[in-house]
Amino acid sequence: MVEGGVPWPMLSDPGGKIGQVYGVYDENAGVDIRGRFLIDPDGVIQAMEVMTPAVGRNINELIRQVKAFQHVRETGEVTPAGWQPGQPTLQPGPDLVGKVWEVWQPNNG
Repeated sequence: MVEGGVPWPMLSDPGGKIGQVYGVYDENAGVDIRGRFLIDPDGVIQAMEVMTPAVGRNINELIRQVKAFQHVRETGEVTPAGWQPGQPTLQPGPDLVGKVWEVWQPNNG
């Protein structure tokens, strides 16, 4: 963590223009609701989460997802739910359908 801030770019959307594009602008309240979007280097949304203000978000899960998407992009492998860097991954294909938990367990890594 960078002292006095976060180590990644953040932005604000005072007019709600970005929120309107992503469908998270609450016109009645005049504010964006909590929206998180992971956008790859090609500009494609790979993940999104929208939550009401009453429930907080999990920064550790966000970081895990960023690392997983980076790994998938670099290797072409897939990362099951709960995957952490250094754990085994899977090779995508028809033989894997319906058998993920037979092949991969979170404690394998």
